[in-house]
Amino acid sequence: MKAAVFHGAEDLRIEEAPEPTPGPGMVKLRNAYAGICGSDLHVYYAPEAAGLDLEHPHPLTGSTLPQILGHEFAGTVVELGDGVEGVSVGDRAAVLPVYSCGECPACRNGMTNACQKIGFHGLSSNGGGMAEFTTVPASMLHLLPEGVDLRLGALVEPMSVAWHAVTRSGVEAGGTALIAGAGPIGIGVWFALKARGIEDVLVSEPSAERRATIAALGARVVDPVAGDLAGAVADLTGGRGVDVAFDAAGAGPAITSGLAALVPGGRLVVVAIHERPMEFLATQLVMAETEIVGALAYLPADFDGVIDAMSRGVYDTTGWVDEVGLDGVVGAIEKLRGGAGAKILVRAGE
Repeated sequence: MKAAVFHGAEDLRIEEAPEPTPGPGMVKLRNAYAGICGSDLHVYYAPEAAGLDLEHPHPLTGSTLPQILGHEFAGTVVELGDGVEGVSVGDRAAVLPVYSCGECPACRNGMTNACQKIGFHGLSSNGGGMAEFTTVPASMLHLLPEGVDLRLGALVEPMSVAWHAVTRSGVEAGGTALIAGAGPIGIGVWFALKARGIEDVLVSEPSAERRATIAALGARVVDPVAGDLAGAVADLTGGRGVDVAFDAAGAGPAITSGLAALVPGGRLVVVAIHERPMEFLATQLVMAETEIVGALAYLPADFDGVIDAMSRGVYDTTGWVDEVGLDGVVGAIEKLRGGAGAKILVRAGE
């Protein structure tokens, strides 16, 4: 079968790979679409810095390079392994690609998303979504209802990252929010807030292209560099400040401006990965009893929440989701690295 196979830094090849057979408790999927994630970019350009061990097998999956990429994907079940129940050939599904140990403190606290040995199908496993077929444990499947196609299904994983961040915020219907960053996760946070009845949302984004993209979806936007972010927050909230702020940008100013925008007692959720340290005055937290919390990946309930919202028509891919065939993966990675585009889906069957 044809697959996008990662061999090392800046070495991704479209080549023939063995077609897998499902073992006990597993299913074989004909992959439809697989998204290119920021994690894929980190792995492609600097795999060791991204946490990928190039020399030793993964402690849970046993996988080593070369590795088929694609951890944001959806497909159709074409074969069942022994003992699989509750799934049928022909079912369409999004895949929750996390492998967790079940034994570390995080897993014991129900936080499989923070497992100390965490692995991902399509990053550190035997197989991935950027291939014609893959096999996964049946427990990873989240079946797609009528009305949620496989293209949307491939977006469930990244949108669940954003959904989990909104869950961590604790914001309720009727609340107010500020989102820093209008990349795929920032867009996902906006959709997740909308799905939960939070309509008064401001998106802060310095890129004119990204501002235009999310504004076309209906978002209220501001340029935090050339515009008046504080004034826009005041206009949105009547001078009160937002209930929650989200750092989906991964930049220090997103945190400092987010804290400054909060109402007393408000919460800032950091969902972006930061590559550089930053400083801020912790007295800001003390004087207004504000909070900073992190949000990592997702839990099964987040997948369910996103799929339900998709079935209700909340998500719209217009203007921010593009497609390429398997042969276009490297070019798409380079395009995203250069700051162009938002989300690119790979048509895995091509």
